[in-house]
Amino acid sequence: MRTIDRYIIKKFLGTFFFTLILLIFIVIVFDISEKIDDFLRHDAPLHAIIFVYYLNFVPYFINEFSYLLTFIAVIFFTSRMASDSEIIAILSSGISFWRMLYPYFISAAALGLLSFFLANFIIPYTNRSMFAFENQYIHDPKKEFTDQNIHKQISPGTFIYLENFNIHTKVGWKFTLEKFEKRELVFKLKAEEIAWDSLHSRWGISNYYSRRINGMEESIRKSKKLDTILPFVPADFTEDIEEVKIMNYFVLQKHIKDKELRGDPDVIKFKVKKYERIAFPFATLILTVIGVSVSSRKVRGGIGFHLGMGLALTFIYILFMQIFTVFATFGDLPPFIAVWIPNLIFGVIAFFLIKIAPK
Repeated sequence: MRTIDRYIIKKFLGTFFFTLILLIFIVIVFDISEKIDDFLRHDAPLHAIIFVYYLNFVPYFINEFSYLLTFIAVIFFTSRMASDSEIIAILSSGISFWRMLYPYFISAAALGLLSFFLANFIIPYTNRSMFAFENQYIHDPKKEFTDQNIHKQISPGTFIYLENFNIHTKVGWKFTLEKFEKRELVFKLKAEEIAWDSLHSRWGISNYYSRRINGMEESIRKSKKLDTILPFVPADFTEDIEEVKIMNYFVLQKHIKDKELRGDPDVIKFKVKKYERIAFPFATLILTVIGVSVSSRKVRGGIGFHLGMGLALTFIYILFMQIFTVFATFGDLPPFIAVWIPNLIFGVIAFFLIKIAPK
């Protein structure tokens, strides 16, 4: 590693972490001003605010904005180097433009690996403490019932419906279970109440009747009480996509497989989150190349012009990511393709910009 490599890496990482620390303090100040009333109302201890909430907030913030801060850092210090004619001196010394990019790639790869490690293994654990603090000292008590009219597919061809479900007593009302084979209804059960028996890990169904259909034949059964095992548990009714934030890579992978076995259509949302954890670190490399390309040229507008162009490209990237995520969640676009399309588009932009960059 040459002296120029160490110089650029020091500039890159130094600017990144300086910007990160500065922005963290700014965000924390604004967050405290917004949540101070909640802290006082719920008597949140000072040590818990500092060491449980905000200390665990830092890894989440680093990962959430790492690619944006990387882009800003690259543009800022590279533009300074261009303004001070350092890049001209580097190229005039016999070092090619492509060789000058090596320390940029090394630094971006290190930050990308840090982002991948944080997203898949560190943040899921720090989020647990942070969310527990929020539920105790910030958020109001949870509602007694989940959203009404709960529809879920618990296995291929088997659907359930609940009018509402009490998350504390684990009792639901107006329960319906339907099973289809080759798009034809073969079994239907309706009950006034369904209750979870945690001692025996089974469901108690009250005031029910069931219909079993076999071609032109149909049998009906009615009863006051039925204890049975069904392929779902109370936690399935209160599941939230936000729970993915406390799942590490392996837990998320297993969760996705369980949902696929049950034929749960919500699995798409979890797949999107899984692929985002892999695609975002690669965005660090792509945006680094774009940042070097647009800021290595000495222009009249200087750093301000480069920062403006860089921020515009970054927000376009974020917009593309949100648009294609919606297409994957509510459309027919496969989650893997939806998450990687912004990287592919900006990869092409990076290749074009690097080709026309001054060498």
